[in-house]
Amino acid sequence: MSAELPPVRYAGRPDAVRAALDGRTLLVSTPSNIRWLTGFGGTLGWVVVAPHRVTLVTDGRYEERATADLARAGVDADVVAARTRPALRELLVATAGTSGTVLAESAHLSHASWTDFAKDLSLGPDEGTITGLRRVKDEGELARIGRAAEIADAALGEVTPMLGEGPTERDVRDELDQRMRRLGADGLSYEPIVASGPELAARPHHETSRRPIVEGDTVIIDVGALVDGYHSDMTRTYVVGEPTDEQLELYALVRTAQQAGLDAVAPGVAGQDLDAACRRVVEEAGYGDWFVHGTGHGVGLDIHEAPFAAKAGTEDVLVEGDVVTVEPGLYRDGFGGIRIEDLVTVTPTGCRRFTHLPKDSPCLPSRPTT
Repeated sequence: MSAELPPVRYAGRPDAVRAALDGRTLLVSTPSNIRWLTGFGGTLGWVVVAPHRVTLVTDGRYEERATADLARAGVDADVVAARTRPALRELLVATAGTSGTVLAESAHLSHASWTDFAKDLSLGPDEGTITGLRRVKDEGELARIGRAAEIADAALGEVTPMLGEGPTERDVRDELDQRMRRLGADGLSYEPIVASGPELAARPHHETSRRPIVEGDTVIIDVGALVDGYHSDMTRTYVVGEPTDEQLELYALVRTAQQAGLDAVAPGVAGQDLDAACRRVVEEAGYGDWFVHGTGHGVGLDIHEAPFAAKAGTEDVLVEGDVVTVEPGLYRDGFGGIRIEDLVTVTPTGCRRFTHLPKDSPCLPSRPTT
């Protein structure tokens, strides 16, 4: 896992954003958008994309890092800094200019910040200029996502045997955290979800608890690693001990539905149609009301980003270079839950998987020997 990763192509991004803005000025406040645009990975910064110049405005504590990050990324932009929040605010207003409309990321900017800046700037909402450009990943981005997925694959493969030893959900979560970091992750995509048993595994986004994992449980493990700002996302489900006929039947159903989703991924496919490919299998088997969430979402610098694949509420259409999850699941209180999730990138003819941990029935842990 130590092979050098290809570079992310930052250099052309400011020009791409300026072209999309068509002479307008954009105030960028979303950290992941700032990182995508400039390579700056600090937690406090703003970027002003003006018709002829890009400027990163940051706290003085980050000035040296910002200069180094932009130089490393090969981005031609100014870095200016201030030492106090009032001074930072005034510097930002002066950089954005007070004539003409300044677009701002209304989906990220708080109402209080918007109201404050509107005292000096004529603000207008930006309609996702950068988030739209971010969807298609370059070779360097795909490599980082792939490395993050490889780390999560390895960590979960190492941790799975402990499920039969009576650990708590938190024991498993903590072990995953430590192993991913030892394997080279910069951090976690999110706190791993370890959901076990007939009640807790029935909650798709269960908060991992101190409950002991016991024989007969279904155990959903949702895990991802972070590499150079890029996320991975994967879910596998296990049964501790000998699976019941119902557990095997429903596991096979989710496996079939998930494969139908993977087979459906291709450029030009609507997110709703990707969702329908999975959902149709489940509904035809009579378990439609057990599938309570969307089929997938984009992954990159954010763990949830466009495109989205859901039954309703999205008009996203897959394009080559998207990175998306395919993750149907079944949940019912008293039974538990089963979810299988892979992370893929859209290719000209379908998709390529980043996550490769086995997911067919033999990968379920055998009966504990106690």
